[in-house]
Amino acid sequence: MNFNTKFTPLTVDPDKIYDHSFSIIKEEMGEHPFTDEQWMVVRRVIHASADFELGRSMIFTPDALEAGIQSILAGRHVVVDVQMIESGSGRKRFQKHGSDLHCYIADEDVAKEAKAQGTTRAIISMQKATRLHEGGIYAIGNAPTALLELIRLIKEGIAKPDLIIGMPVGFVSAAESKEELAVLEGIPFITNVGRKGGSTVTVAALNAISIMADERAKQTN
Repeated sequence: MNFNTKFTPLTVDPDKIYDHSFSIIKEEMGEHPFTDEQWMVVRRVIHASADFELGRSMIFTPDALEAGIQSILAGRHVVVDVQMIESGSGRKRFQKHGSDLHCYIADEDVAKEAKAQGTTRAIISMQKATRLHEGGIYAIGNAPTALLELIRLIKEGIAKPDLIIGMPVGFVSAAESKEELAVLEGIPFITNVGRKGGSTVTVAALNAISIMADERAKQTN
């Protein structure tokens, strides 16, 4: 293929681009503390962000990945805080197991209630999600207030997710919300340290777990 530029890419084969990217990530990452399964998530987060510091800062509870895999295979639902995560995730990989993705932040009733209470739509959307869904995976990559509200609902016995992927980004409460998640007991979680995070890397982590669930299903069938 001629791009009519001075630069010629190594390949235009999508699979080879992925493989070459993962090879570069493995080489540049060097030694790390992650298990083989955790590394499958970390390398996708680095691939999505080109940020090794973010990858190195990731924290997993020992049961996080197995909890996520079993939740997907059981057909339990996935709640996300923003539509970008809903759009970026491979929905078909969830639907084939009877699961699906849900985002409530743009719902009219959520906006109305948030305005009435003078609070964020992210907070009200988490309250709505926990009323509608028992267990499941909560993937939060944008709003620290969504993560803090979910933690509050858990501590008050109102919510009990199977897994939390909590990687909100920003300068106001993002790092602090993840510090709260990092000391939460009794709920499997994946998070990272600091301000970095975002919808893109949350999608990468969620997709990595859904791919693992797919592979597990193939092995058992």
